[in-house]
Amino acid sequence: MQFVPQYVVYSAVVGSRAFGLATEASDEDVRGVYLPPARWNWSLAKPPEQVERIADGRDEVFWELEKFLVLALKANPNVLEVLWSPLVIVKDEVGERLRRMRRAFLSKRLRETYSGYVRSQLEKLHRDVARTGAYKPKHAMHLVRLLHSGIHAVATGDILVDVGVHRDELLAIRRGGVPLAEVASRARALDEEFRRAFERTRLPDEPDTARVDRFLVWARRSRVR
Repeated sequence: MQFVPQYVVYSAVVGSRAFGLATEASDEDVRGVYLPPARWNWSLAKPPEQVERIADGRDEVFWELEKFLVLALKANPNVLEVLWSPLVIVKDEVGERLRRMRRAFLSKRLRETYSGYVRSQLEKLHRDVARTGAYKPKHAMHLVRLLHSGIHAVATGDILVDVGVHRDELLAIRRGGVPLAEVASRARALDEEFRRAFERTRLPDEPDTARVDRFLVWARRSRVR
């Protein structure tokens, strides 16, 4: 059982090109969703939950629809960015419905997932410095970028993908020109801003799992032949 591109129902560019942080050296990162024929799910050999490949100079990752939905319901930041990317490549009827219902995935779970990522990344950066004497600037940049996105999400109910308004700050970090102590201080300040925004958020306590489940059943039935 092999992944077939014709089963892709939705895909979009993510990474630096979608973030508004691209340079001449930036790669093209594509993430998406595929929905295989129903018989794949009925057989003993289930379709892969995730497929990664390099094709036409692009780094591509595709999730099987159910896996994607589960991750989105958990407020996985990388998955949510796929649904809010301004650079859509493929979008059929299933993909169109998926994108239209994207706010069904948003809930107060954002606080846990985004803050959890921030804590783990800060720990990694400090471990890198302790082990090698340096930190990875790209990881530090994404830490700060994700905090900007999280603040926007809990304040507005939308995921901020294009962070071009913060481009100068983020690229300075990526170039390695900002000491770790300054990066950590900035991250703590943004995390505090995130906490205050979360206290005022109008996001529901939980995502709309029932709506997502109905969508999945409909999508599965659409592949019965």
